[in-house]
Amino acid sequence: MTADNYAVSRTSFKQPPTTLLGRLRFLGPGFILSASIVGSGELIATTILGAKAGFVMFWIILVSCFVKVTIQLQFGRQAILSGETVMSSFNKLPGPRAGNMHWSIWMVLLLTILKIIQVGGMLGGSALVLHMLAPQVSITVWVVALAIIVSLLVYKNYYPFLEKASLVMLMIFTVITLVSLFVVQFTTYAFSWQEVSTGLRFELPAAMVMLAIGAFGITGVGSDEILAYNYWCLEKGYAAYTGAGDNSREWRQRAEGWIKVMYLDATVAMVVYTIVTAAFYLLGASILHGSDHIPEGNEVIHVLASIYTQTLGENFRIIFLVGAFFVLFSSVFTTLAYWSRLLSDIAGQKGWIDFHNPQQRKKLITILAFIIPLLWALAYLFIRLPVLMIISGGVVGSILLLIIVYAAIYFRYSSAATVATGRLFDILLWISVISILTVAVYGIIQLL
Repeated sequence: MTADNYAVSRTSFKQPPTTLLGRLRFLGPGFILSASIVGSGELIATTILGAKAGFVMFWIILVSCFVKVTIQLQFGRQAILSGETVMSSFNKLPGPRAGNMHWSIWMVLLLTILKIIQVGGMLGGSALVLHMLAPQVSITVWVVALAIIVSLLVYKNYYPFLEKASLVMLMIFTVITLVSLFVVQFTTYAFSWQEVSTGLRFELPAAMVMLAIGAFGITGVGSDEILAYNYWCLEKGYAAYTGAGDNSREWRQRAEGWIKVMYLDATVAMVVYTIVTAAFYLLGASILHGSDHIPEGNEVIHVLASIYTQTLGENFRIIFLVGAFFVLFSSVFTTLAYWSRLLSDIAGQKGWIDFHNPQQRKKLITILAFIIPLLWALAYLFIRLPVLMIISGGVVGSILLLIIVYAAIYFRYSSAATVATGRLFDILLWISVISILTVAVYGIIQLL
């Protein structure tokens, strides 16, 4: 980073833009968020969901992407108003502590370690797609190569690069996904608006209830994305531009202005990942629904790619696989950027480093940028079951969501919440809370 935007002072503030064009110039955290969200869950799980349910559950996908974003907004508000990293805010939550840290931080650390298997599956999925493009290179070589590449991309720790790289990947897989959906209309799998409209009637057959709950859990923002959004808002400068909170009239006006920018950033991100997620669902519903054999896991990529080959030729198969690779790899890339910050933040809360010291923080993030992908690669090479590995993260994410909901409620109603939200925000926040709690409890029950 060219500047340490974790340092929030009372003098280095900036007046927020007041026009839509001005606010658009300060977007960025949402690009990284979208690149993270649209990954293995959307490409594989959402496509399979469409294959199993047909068009009837399309509305569930749209609602899921919309309703959970308010929790993300609350974490963004907390970052701007407090100027604190998410683990620093967690360390101020009421409740038991151990070793200078709140119990929630220990839980985040434990759950993140458990998710090594999940992200290892995502890394392996990326390698599988590259193996489909270049089968002469073994999957093992691709896994190792991707682990090295993602380390080199992230270790420099420059937020502007992370934002631009995420934007490029986001544009590539968004365009290719939408082109894929458009091209389907010129094949025997073409679908009509009337078929799509059947999925917008807010109907849910009794046999689809459990499937709907699962769909809600895998689409839209997840626990990792909500926590990561704090770091991206801080590094973009929203909190630094607001200045240290003194509750003066001027500070409150700046805070409200930069929160509006953050709201726009999150809204644009929501529109993007909702469109891409919806496209994957429609691909599954139009191409795979009703077939005798519904593919599972990475087999979905093989099936979709072969369909394009049969109908449109080998060239479009390659285009589709390139898009599939960027969907999967973008999640690996942004997850490494987030994990290296999260674990450094936890080390700071434990007292092992001064997280707000740019040199110490950068050194540890650099080390983690090389260690973490190595662990992911080893996890995949040892297990070699990418679908099972990815699904394993769902239960872990459900438990982490419970902690996030607890924190979001505290952030909203604590004395630090000095800038009003409005009744609509609170209504949407509680809808998010109830929805997420339902899905989290369901995920845990599924484990038992």
